[in-house]
Amino acid sequence: MGIQITARHMVGGTGHEHIAAVKYFDDFRKTNGEDTREAVIFCLDSKMGIAYCADGQRSIPVGVVRPHHGHPYLRTSADGKYTDNLLALPTY
Repeated sequence: MGIQITARHMVGGTGHEHIAAVKYFDDFRKTNGEDTREAVIFCLDSKMGIAYCADGQRSIPVGVVRPHHGHPYLRTSADGKYTDNLLALPTY
């Protein structure tokens, strides 16, 4: 499964750790969908698929950040550095 995340739903703040759900386009099924942060993390952890954001020129992988304190969250990484591509997406 490969999904292109296209929008984000925020709860309780404006940082990556506050992304509670995402809308996406499923490359395999050619359908739009929506899921919780936890469901996307589960899919990524279990190697059931990949997630990415597109910036118009390339696809930026979405990964899971696991802080020492708090819950895991989603964030993009390009060229070995964390990026804010998810935060640049529209909200819903």
